[in-house]
Order: sequence, then C-alpha cells, then structure tokens
Amino acid sequence: MSLEEKVAQLKIAEGVQVPAGAVFVNEVTGQDTEGYGSQEKPFQTPAYAVFKAGTEEIFVLKDGQYEKISASALKKAKKGADGLVKKAEKAIKAAEQLAQREAEEAKRLEAAKQIVITEDKSLPEAQKIKILKGAEFREKRVVTQGWIHRLRVQKGLVFIVLRDGTGYLQCVLSGDLANAHQTSTLTRETTVALYGTLKEVPEGKSAPGGHELVVDYYEIIGLAPHGDDAFSNKIAEDTDPSILLDQRHLALRGESLSAVMKVRAAFLKAIRQCYEEEGILEATPPCMVQTQVEGGSTLFSFDYYGEEAYLTQSSQLYLETLVPALGDVYCVQESFRAEKSHTRRHLSEYTHIEAELGFVTFDDLLAHLERLLCNTVDKILADPVAGPLVKQLNPNFKVPARPFKRMQYIEALEWLNEHGIPNEEGEKFKFGDDIAEAAERKMVDTIGVPILLTRFPLEIKSFYMKKCHDDPRVTESVDVLMPNVGEITGGSMRIDDHDELLEGFKRENIDPAPYYWFSDQRKYGTFPHGGYGLGTERILAWLCDRYTVRDCSLYPRFTGRCKP
Repeated sequence: MSLEEKVAQLKIAEGVQVPAGAVFVNEVTGQDTEGYGSQEKPFQTPAYAVFKAGTEEIFVLKDGQYEKISASALKKAKKGADGLVKKAEKAIKAAEQLAQREAEEAKRLEAAKQIVITEDKSLPEAQKIKILKGAEFREKRVVTQGWIHRLRVQKGLVFIVLRDGTGYLQCVLSGDLANAHQTSTLTRETTVALYGTLKEVPEGKSAPGGHELVVDYYEIIGLAPHGDDAFSNKIAEDTDPSILLDQRHLALRGESLSAVMKVRAAFLKAIRQCYEEEGILEATPPCMVQTQVEGGSTLFSFDYYGEEAYLTQSSQLYLETLVPALGDVYCVQESFRAEKSHTRRHLSEYTHIEAELGFVTFDDLLAHLERLLCNTVDKILADPVAGPLVKQLNPNFKVPARPFKRMQYIEALEWLNEHGIPNEEGEKFKFGDDIAEAAERKMVDTIGVPILLTRFPLEIKSFYMKKCHDDPRVTESVDVLMPNVGEITGGSMRIDDHDELLEGFKRENIDPAPYYWFSDQRKYGTFPHGGYGLGTERILAWLCDRYTVRDCSLYPRFTGRCKP
C-alpha cells in the first residue's frame, strides 16, 4: 500500500459518516478491473463503482481525503454505468453467439467428415479434354485436369477457376461436393481432376470461354501447402522484384507472365512460317565457338578441353558459310553477351533470330525486313490464342503501317540536334557519335512510327559490314526501331571482297587466322549477301507492352542473375 493510500485511510473528511457497504474511488491509484472498492483497493472510476457495487454510497478521494460523491458526479456515474451494463450485455451476447457458431461449426465439420466423395457410375463416361477445346464439348460430361488458379467459397457453393496451361475454366461445386471436409482443404495451386458437364453461362453472365463446368465428382492429385508456405505468400502483388525472380518458377504461373510466354511461342511459330513462305531454310549453328563477332569485351569464355573457347555472341558467321550450300538460311539460337549493362533492354542470354540472304541488294534487305516483321505480326494477331492475349496485354498496340519510315544516320543526328537532345557528353551530336539508347528511344517515341535507321559510320560498326559505294565513310547497315522499345533488329550487307575483309580485321585488331573458314567464303565463289539479327525478347516487349525484356524471357539472365 502506498503512503498516499495509508494517509487517505486516516483522512476521511470531518463529519462524514461512512455507511456499511460504501465503496471508495481513487482516480489516481485505483483500478476498475482489479479493485474491490475498499480503501486498500479502491476503484478508479465512479461509473465502474456504480456498475460493480450497485450502490450510491461512493466516496471519492479529493485533495488527500475521501468525500462523498456529489449529486452531479453521481448522475454522470450512473449514466456511465448504464453504458457498462450495455457493453457487458453485448459482450455476453457475443460470447454466446461465438459459442453457438463454434458448436455449429463443430457440428458442420463432423457432418462434413462423414461425406465421402464418390463418382456416380451411372453417369456417362467422362471424356478427357484440354480447356482450350472446351467449346467443342458443351453439354457433354468431361474430365479436365489442372491447377486451382483461384478459389472462392460461399455457403453451399465453391467456385474454382482451373488452369491447365491451355486456358482457364470456371467450375462450380455444390451439395455434398461443396460441403465435404475434403473440399475445405483445397488451396490455390492444388492439382485436381474435375468431372462434370460443360454448360454455357446464362445471358448476362461471363466466364472464360463462355461456359462453366458443373462438377459432379473430383479428385485431388496434389494438395498445395497452406499457411506460411501458401502460394499467395510466395508470390504476392507487392513482392520485391528480386524475390519474384528467385521465385520465377512460381511467378510464371501468373496470368501476365504466362500470357507473354504464349505470345512468345506464337511469335516463334509465326516467324518460322514466314521464313518458310520466303523459302529460307532453318539451320542450327554451334553455340561454342573460338571466334568473336561483336567485340571481344563481351565474350563469355570457358575452358574447352584445354583450349580457350567462348559462348557465341552471334551465329552470323556460320550462317554466311551455309548460303553457298543451302541457299538463304536462318536460325533461332541463344546468343550470349557479357555486357555489364542494367538497362531494361539488355540480357546476358537471349533468343537470337538471325538470317543470311544471298544475292540481295541493300534495298532488297530492307524490304525483306519490313515484310518479315509485318507478316509475322499479322500471323500473331490472327492466332486464336495469341491474338487476344496481345490485345489484353497491350490494348493500344498498333499494327505497323508499311512502308516503314527510312532515316539515315546523318538525318537522325540532325533531328536530335534540332530537338535539343544531347549526346552522351552532353554536347551536340557530331558525325561518328554512337546514338545511345536514351536518345534513340526519345527520337523513335516522339516520331511514333517504325524507323529503318540506315548508313551508320564505319568506325562504330562491325568489321564485316560493307561500305556504301557513294560514301565510304558509312556502311550499308540498318537498325529497326520501334516505338516504346527502341532497336529490335540490326543488320547490314556483308563485305564480299576478300581484301576488304582483311582490312576490316586489321581495323579491329583481329587476327584473321582463326577466321580462315569465314574468309574462304570470299575466295571460293564470293557473292553479294546481307543479313540481320532480331532480339526475340525486344520484339515481345514491343508486342506485349512490357517495360523490360526480362519479362519476356522464361528465366532471365543478366549481370548478377543466373538462378533459378
């Protein structure tokens, strides 16, 4: 007991009679929840004293001595006590309701455990289908297998959006199927086989494919974790991008990333079809090489049985050797660049589509590129799966109009200087400057149409590019620039004169000896030819309106990232 309380016990105001059953209130040291209302353990508030003790004989400590509560304070205390009574009644009612709900839940759970999910063998045999083909099986009993993409539980009903990789299917469980204990264990990404009848959704309702599966039986194939290990905790909307890359194997199941990958597949299919229509043959050059194509500083080197070798930067040189043997050729190969670049359009490993065409002029090459890109886009948009996905991912996508705008390098410098866009040194552009990504993007985004940027200076291009006949300072070279992404394709006519090729090697300080097989093309039946390389991920970033090419690669590789 504090000194103050001991003094207070002795200091009841003179002339004040304390009747039996009186309670005491000390607003400083008293406690409502643990007090008894005695002088030793007083209450803290008059309202609680009225509520707990049910008396009006209340003494309040004031100025070091207990005095009987005033009439106005007692009135206020009674009002407060009424509120406490109502609060207590509400708490009792809530506790009773909780107990009732728990009892009902226990009863429901016990009933749910008694439900055994079995297949009704009197029903027609279910036909196994993929979701993509669902419309062909309406009003028929089917079975489809996949992963629970979304899950929603209502009283007596469970709604599942199933994903099987080919599409999404809305499924409805009712009756015992919805009420069974087994169903309450379902989680996102659980693998299931759902049996039922495909029904067209009523007018005014919507569902993927325009139909839903009315489930009559299901099986759990693989139950996904819940709690801390639940899928939603692994892949949350606000997850840090680096963590999402660590969990790429799960992030790929998301609607946007999986849609990009489906467009990617359609793009590769479409461009192969376009090459076939152009009479261009697919080849598969090696990825382990001992020569460079785009500069030695970006080579990944490794030990190859005691010899130094590299991962290829480009398949171009090998494709050139195939033209005399196979005619016009192309490849779809991985290329590797050890650039320590963190821009949104660079990867250390990317899918490189390259082609080499014989007996063409520079104008032929430009027309071919324009035709290839436009025809490929047309095929993608006409694809029943990829077309709608492009519109979903990129609602504002505009099909490039032909002909593309032609712009020479020197004209680009003039445009940049006129619009006050400086070079990397912060000065006006001058002949020989490389146009960096930011300036290039600003130009093409402002102009707003595809650009064939041509005739780059010799000193900023590769050793194999052919000089222009009318101006030997520049090359018959081209970059294809697209709004919102920048460069997606680079190409040129190739040097077809042996001595001129040797000059190119010398200019770049490259030993020509290891390139004997490449130089021989200029000895044994040289011919005019040109080629190019397309960055698959850059084209997808343009088609699907992705901010970075990393979103267009299955498992992106860049500086510091080589997992999973």
